[in-house]
Amino acid sequence: MGSNLQSRVITIANQKGGVGKTTTTINLATALAAVGKTVLVIDLDPQGNASTGLGIDRNARNVSTYELITGKAGIKEAAIKTIVPRLHLIPSTLDLLGVEMEIASSSDRAYKIKHAIEEYIPDEVQFDHILIDCPPSLNLLTINAMAAANSLIVPLQCEFFALEGLSQLLQTFEEVRSTINPLLELHGIVLTMYDSRNNLANQVVADVREYLGDKVYKTVIPRNVRISEAPSYGKPAILYDLNCPGSQAYLQLASEVIKRERKLAAA
Repeated sequence: MGSNLQSRVITIANQKGGVGKTTTTINLATALAAVGKTVLVIDLDPQGNASTGLGIDRNARNVSTYELITGKAGIKEAAIKTIVPRLHLIPSTLDLLGVEMEIASSSDRAYKIKHAIEEYIPDEVQFDHILIDCPPSLNLLTINAMAAANSLIVPLQCEFFALEGLSQLLQTFEEVRSTINPLLELHGIVLTMYDSRNNLANQVVADVREYLGDKVYKTVIPRNVRISEAPSYGKPAILYDLNCPGSQAYLQLASEVIKRERKLAAA
């Protein structure tokens, strides 16, 4: 992957909103950093929730993913440190809302993020992992994130319409693989917002496991009030309350992700 061969790029996407995508991105990134990995989160959602959840005030977002995509800044200029040691972030601003129109006529419009990663020459910071948080839609930003990635993680809420949305996303994944990024792998599906008392949630878990087998992570992320509270304090749940069930689940998920990473990197 160009000059930054060491980085493994993971895109976290689901076109449905409210499935725990950003929560998964920031807590997985924090858990990876906690085990000694150096991590960069690229916030590609105009809402900027990953940036807020990692404690970056809107006024402090001087260089953002907008500048990265339009080529006005590189990763080195855009990446800032977060409250989590070894975890850096390229924040998002509302400027991203209009960026698709700006790059639409460009021949490399799907590869803007990929090129930015390839052009990054690490000096003081070498990222082990780059996690990209996508907007809740299958737009050009999400396509950019998939084009730049080694693999895709899909958070899936344990609810009735989950599988319907998943099949649409997997179709896009296959299209990206066949046209834009043949090396893109499906890293895994992470089941989120699970409530064991809910029969429907149990049925969704069973259906998704039957449908996708070992592509579904063993770890299931429970519905947990501490996870919901954490962003309002500008902290990942793992920092806000390490011992809550949600944080513990994300630490478990990180260890599964690292194991799969080793297999995928070796393949």
